[in-house]
Amino acid sequence: MRELKDKKVLMDDESIRRGLVRISHEILEKNKGTENLVLVGIRTRGVPLAKRVAAHIQEIEGKSIPVGILDITLYRDDLSTVTQQPIVHKTEIDFDVTGKILVLVDDVLYTGRTVRAALDALIDLGRPSQIQLAVLVDRGHRELPIRADYVGKNVPTSNQEVIHVALEEIDGEDQVILQELV
Repeated sequence: MRELKDKKVLMDDESIRRGLVRISHEILEKNKGTENLVLVGIRTRGVPLAKRVAAHIQEIEGKSIPVGILDITLYRDDLSTVTQQPIVHKTEIDFDVTGKILVLVDDVLYTGRTVRAALDALIDLGRPSQIQLAVLVDRGHRELPIRADYVGKNVPTSNQEVIHVALEEIDGEDQVILQELV
């Protein structure tokens, strides 16, 4: 296992908040409000991010929008290389996605493979009229033709770097860190 060194904070709690507020405004602007709008967070850190975006949208528009939780474990194309006994969590989407404008939310966009798995999982649930992607960090290095519609921060990285997103709801603090593999 390779070690990590040179921790650099890319986003603190305030810059994460500002990025999510901006994403919320951009979602409302692009979709002309909240009609037929739903958010779905990819487990694990996409879920609290989706809930925060929904809260910002409620503050801005005064309307609440549904938020779902998507588990993509069984849709991953690298499942056999990740673990022999994958832990599958429950997908919790208690609304019909058919005909909705669905904003998929995740923490980091890297190769695009997580998003591809999420798209496969969503299509099994119904046929949204549109699927958009919101990410806190886009670090580049795509392996698939996938791009985010909404980005909190673009961070050009090398393949020898790792981005860690820590969120208060899961990790006890809000922070995005860049570290180099050695």
